[in-house]
Amino acid sequence: MKIEQFHSAFKLQGKSFNSKEELIDFSNEISVEVADFLTDWFDAKSFVEVKTSGSTGNPKIIQLQKEKMINSAKATGDYFNLPKNTSALLCMSSNYIAGKMMMVRALTLGWHLDILKPTSNPLKNSDKTYDFSAMVPLQLHNSLKEIHKIKKLIVGGGVISEELLGKIQEVKTEIFATYGMTETITHIAVKKLNHFKKVIASETKQSYYTILPNIKISIDKRGCLVIDAPKISEQRVITNDLVELISSTEFKWLGRIDNVINSGGIKLIPEQIEEKLTKILKNRFFIASKKDAVLGEKLILIIEDLKIKKLNDSSKATIFEGIKNSKLFSTYEIPKEIYFLEKFLETETNKIDRAKILGFLK
Repeated sequence: MKIEQFHSAFKLQGKSFNSKEELIDFSNEISVEVADFLTDWFDAKSFVEVKTSGSTGNPKIIQLQKEKMINSAKATGDYFNLPKNTSALLCMSSNYIAGKMMMVRALTLGWHLDILKPTSNPLKNSDKTYDFSAMVPLQLHNSLKEIHKIKKLIVGGGVISEELLGKIQEVKTEIFATYGMTETITHIAVKKLNHFKKVIASETKQSYYTILPNIKISIDKRGCLVIDAPKISEQRVITNDLVELISSTEFKWLGRIDNVINSGGIKLIPEQIEEKLTKILKNRFFIASKKDAVLGEKLILIIEDLKIKKLNDSSKATIFEGIKNSKLFSTYEIPKEIYFLEKFLETETNKIDRAKILGFLK
């Protein structure tokens, strides 16, 4: 499928264009990455090559059909009621699918798109308001004072902490978590994160992921999510995500099957333990395992702390006591060891690079 044109209402940085050549020429003023994508989008090939994030495995290049990307864009527009002339902000990297799809939505649906260089606080120097945008959790956390400038926001690429959930309940912005991956052309399901009747963070746990139109879900023998979405993927997408099906259109994400820890014959899902730990820890952290002669694998907790030089055994003891006294954890879910790192290694999309960090600890 060759893309010959774009929606007549489309604008980039407030400017309209008469041709794709004029658009590509202008995009060079924004960044090489944006210009490269638009050049690929309008070339003769039926697909676009996209790099996966590498958060659940080694990064790789995959081909996405342009027709499927357009279908995905229309599904997002329909679900969130974002018609032509919607004002949208792209403040994520255009090297990855999330950024590329924001451009495809704008081109396809006739949005007015502004592109900012990706930073940890993208709204800091902006005096404009937008109907729609997408961020990673860190950007949302750093933009709380200015987040009212966006009417609807989707958040992906990481877990929303309990502390952050509490802080977004009172903001005017409608905020949603997204579930998806490069292979599904970004999100295939969304979850409401704020504006619950009871303004407490834990209330958000009652919100499940709801699938977008023209998508069917099921689980395989492992308990992992299987996605049937013919309009965005030629093949069924068999994930490694453990889920609980709530209904034919809703599911609860439990964690990654690749991360499951077998400790003394007890299977532990790190993401479920991490969810409980957000009630206790404010710093970034994650749960992992180390080989153990008795248990096979023992649970460990890695915490990011810039004051690492001041931390000692008493700091670890305080955390251990906090976990034990919270009564949220079974005996098996209490970490056997705690490690502090001054700064977490991250993937190119600002996700915690668990594999590299664990390799560093060995």
